[in-house]
Amino acid sequence: MAELLQQNIWESDPELFELMKKEKKRQQCGLEMIASENFTSLSVLQCLSSCLHNKYSEGLPGARYYGGNEFIDQIEWLAQKRALAAYNLDPEIWGCNVQPYSGSPANFAVYTGLIEPHGRIMGLDLPDGGHLTHGFFTQTKKISATSIFFESMPYKVNPTTGLIDYDKLAEQAKLFKPKVIIAGVSCYSRCLDYKRFRQIADENNAYLFSDMAHISGLVAAGIIPSPFEYSDVVATTTHKTLRGPRAGVIFFRKGLKCIGKNGEKIMWDIESRINQAVFPGLQGGPHNHAIAAIATAMKQAKAPEFVTYQKQVVANAQKLCKSLQDRGYKISTDGTDVHLILVDLRNTGITGAKAERILEDISIACNKNTVPGDKSALNPSGIRLGTPALTTRGVKEIHIDDIAQFIHRGLELSKEVTAKSGPKLVDFKNILETDVEIQKKVATLRDEVEKYSQQFTLPGLDEY
Repeated sequence: MAELLQQNIWESDPELFELMKKEKKRQQCGLEMIASENFTSLSVLQCLSSCLHNKYSEGLPGARYYGGNEFIDQIEWLAQKRALAAYNLDPEIWGCNVQPYSGSPANFAVYTGLIEPHGRIMGLDLPDGGHLTHGFFTQTKKISATSIFFESMPYKVNPTTGLIDYDKLAEQAKLFKPKVIIAGVSCYSRCLDYKRFRQIADENNAYLFSDMAHISGLVAAGIIPSPFEYSDVVATTTHKTLRGPRAGVIFFRKGLKCIGKNGEKIMWDIESRINQAVFPGLQGGPHNHAIAAIATAMKQAKAPEFVTYQKQVVANAQKLCKSLQDRGYKISTDGTDVHLILVDLRNTGITGAKAERILEDISIACNKNTVPGDKSALNPSGIRLGTPALTTRGVKEIHIDDIAQFIHRGLELSKEVTAKSGPKLVDFKNILETDVEIQKKVATLRDEVEKYSQQFTLPGLDEY
């Protein structure tokens, strides 16, 4: 038994280790352009593979249901302290919970804490750039658990500009009377008007919940507007622009809320409700290794190098936007303020699914995505491209035009495939897998992309 427990993964499970090495090679050789992905630091990875994984610690620091948590408590307190410091929050008026396993559980905990089942929420519609957990449903099916357990109504973007229609949101909110309005996105390339969201929430006596999962690194660096001034609750993942572990954090107002008509102090009551929703409401024991990784990621977010990195992320995204526009591609909202762009392919004759597949075949990872006006999330008309992971590897504006050219050549090749296959995706894939001439062109372009990608370093462990 002792020998088994002390074996390295390459000794105990070489089959699995080979797959791990292949994934490492894929990351090194490819261009990672999925906007919700990043390459985290060695110190974060070290936390994730540490002895902290072994400890059970249900409950909050200082009030656990298990013994032996003296140092686990200190780690969680440190993560909380650093999370507040990363966003320059006063601990007298803001608190946070660092136990959510990821972004979706964090969001569900917020709704569970703030409102009763079947309470009303409003979030940006998924086809317009919102997130599944903001209440997405279709005419025939409730897709997200948030739409199953809560009553949701989406707000929309202007179909021409791609920008959120705040006037229409305000009008619809008066009719729907939501208890929670969600200011958050998954594929929207402009900064949000949190002040306007606050006004609409106040008009309807609703909580303003900001989901900054995608932009939390940019917010921490202070290069885009922060949701904290206007929000009641803010949640985030920690693995996107923040470049930490796969986990979530919920921030909530605390302390004095206002002075009542009779001069009495009215206090915020969100803290206990959020904490109880996380545990025991929705989760069991927290992932202490991930909480430690949050702590070190939040420390990194206060470093000057982190601010430089986030500025480069946005500069790269804006350069990518212009480079693709110069090649004739339409970009939703006609630009970007953040780390991503949404490419509208409807004028190219290429679907989002075909574009995603051809780019994957040439070692460029992105994801198909709906554009405003799309009817189906499964057959969308766009692709989402992001720059956080590329920027972590050292990509700068001088490299972006080369990358845009690779993307353009891949999309042009997809037109050739479509000319042979016709409109169906299954036939498109069949041509990619069987047509010798097409396979040669794909292989040539993939080799170019992989050779180009390998000039950029990857943080972490060398082999895996």
